[in-house]
Amino acid sequence: MKTTPKNSPTKTRLLDAAQNLVLTKGFAGTTVDDICDAAKLTKGSFFHYFKSKDELGVDLLKRYCASSKEAFLMGCCQGQEDPLKRIYGFLDFMIEMGKKNAKKGCLLGHMSQELSDTHPDIRSICCRSFREMAEVLRHDLKEAKAKYAPGSAIDPQSLAEHFVVVLEGTMLVAKVMPKATGKGSGLDHYKQYLKALFKR
Repeated sequence: MKTTPKNSPTKTRLLDAAQNLVLTKGFAGTTVDDICDAAKLTKGSFFHYFKSKDELGVDLLKRYCASSKEAFLMGCCQGQEDPLKRIYGFLDFMIEMGKKNAKKGCLLGHMSQELSDTHPDIRSICCRSFREMAEVLRHDLKEAKAKYAPGSAIDPQSLAEHFVVVLEGTMLVAKVMPKATGKGSGLDHYKQYLKALFKR
């Protein structure tokens, strides 16, 4: 039985080409021919790795979510003992990431918007990824509440979910308004909101 390498250079070329096209034209607007042309590969190469465009879409989204999760964890300031400093450092990191990716947008957001009603597998991956994004902040927000505002009505879970909404909204708006990232952006306002909540 023939097996194919999980992370072959050819498969990576196809996924890279597909990601750029989906961010530009949408998933429905991107054809297998488009992907092969952009990757400079044959359709035979495409179908060697993927049974269909939908299968590629699932692999593409999984790869993007894994990469995003890794980037999130890199920005978590784990060496910092104070939970609020970890949170603010993480938000600063995300603001900088937003500036760099303003024109590209967020593949997770794009595919969630376009495909969640018609592709259950995509919807499930998007849902899991949004929850994981929120979880990155929830733990630190819970610690910050215990340390600085134990008697407050602050809800770490809803605050963490609000971060995901602000992040995705910022990336969406930045596609047409690049200045929506950075100073004064939605993420920056979220940081200022937390400072007001925790009074520090």
